[in-house]
Amino acid sequence: MPADLAVIGLGHLGLPLAQAATAAGIGTIGYDPDPPTAALSGADGPLTATELRRLLSAGFRTTTDPTALGRVRTAVLCTPTPLGEDRALDLTALADAARTLAAQLRPHTTVILESTAYPGTTEEFLRPLLEEGSGLTAGRDFHLACSPGRHDPGNRTHRYANTPKVIGGLTPACTEAAAAFYGRLTDKVVRARGPREAETAKLLETNYRHINIALMNEMAVFCHEIGVDLWDVIRCAETKPFGFQAFRPGPGVGGHAAPIDPHYLAYKGRAPGHPLRMVELAQEVNGRMPRYVIQRCAALLNEHGKSARGARILLLGVTYKPDIGDQAGSPSREIASRLMELGAHLTYHDPYVPQWNVLDRPVPRADSLYEAAAAADLTVLLQAHRTYDLQGLSVKAQLLLDTRGATPTGAAHRL
Repeated sequence: MPADLAVIGLGHLGLPLAQAATAAGIGTIGYDPDPPTAALSGADGPLTATELRRLLSAGFRTTTDPTALGRVRTAVLCTPTPLGEDRALDLTALADAARTLAAQLRPHTTVILESTAYPGTTEEFLRPLLEEGSGLTAGRDFHLACSPGRHDPGNRTHRYANTPKVIGGLTPACTEAAAAFYGRLTDKVVRARGPREAETAKLLETNYRHINIALMNEMAVFCHEIGVDLWDVIRCAETKPFGFQAFRPGPGVGGHAAPIDPHYLAYKGRAPGHPLRMVELAQEVNGRMPRYVIQRCAALLNEHGKSARGARILLLGVTYKPDIGDQAGSPSREIASRLMELGAHLTYHDPYVPQWNVLDRPVPRADSLYEAAAAADLTVLLQAHRTYDLQGLSVKAQLLLDTRGATPTGAAHRL
């Protein structure tokens, strides 16, 4: 079956898109400059090993040959755009992918950006690269649109088909070309006024999540200090049928969609005069949570006559979400490194992570969960995977700190 779609970047956005397109009967290739086996392997990927085998057996294939990009009708850019140390998006991989695609771009191709980007990236960053490298004009010779990724790893309710796709094209014809493509994959297509609106919708969705989690994290610290059960507060508050959506605190915020402040428009060399101060504050609050978890660990050990130095501490769940192996941005690594620096002896358990290194050292993995919990001076639940019997663990553990509020009431110390 000839390829009709090229997915450029086989990460947390690209592979789910390839899976949905292949299932819809669209001939799909995946392009990644790294060897295909490296792009598709790894226990922490967005698809399980079984899903990957099914994808490949259904006809999906990968390539490192850029000439293959010139034989498709639709090309979707799903390259990573991670945050750098200055909290600005790193668009290097996107620029490289755009130049590679531009050299192969044919007239009438539809090019779509799914990678997380600043408002204006499609028009002011991506478009010039494609036009200069191809000699074609966007909106006239080829279609250009933005449709931000919305994949939620491990979500059993909202999958690709029933998650609406927001689309903003450079021209109305560009929007319709992209809508025709995504209409084959999803039940609902939402047309934005343009690429900037689509990009900013992603910005709002991501920042909304982080700001609300930050509020809950501040409430967690506040409620602990005044002796109030925040988890019961949330249970009560979420019964309000209007004006409230429940978020929950945790040891930090992980994931691929980090909060973005358009104040950092590094690729344009300028910034608007009004940064998103609430986003900056949310990042600061959420960034403090791993240190707060360490404080709670030290305090609990101290209350039981023990010091963090030399303590045997078991960490449960080191991924950023429950029931998946993805560790992107997980706060568990910072928590583990800080405990190591305090002199604690760490072990970990995670059914989705067979090996785990922190500070360039392997952390021993507990083979028998109950025995490890019984032997540890402190067990810290960082991620509540469904496979964990939290009631049983609370009985076996000498001391249990639950950072997710997942244990039965009174069974553990909660964040």
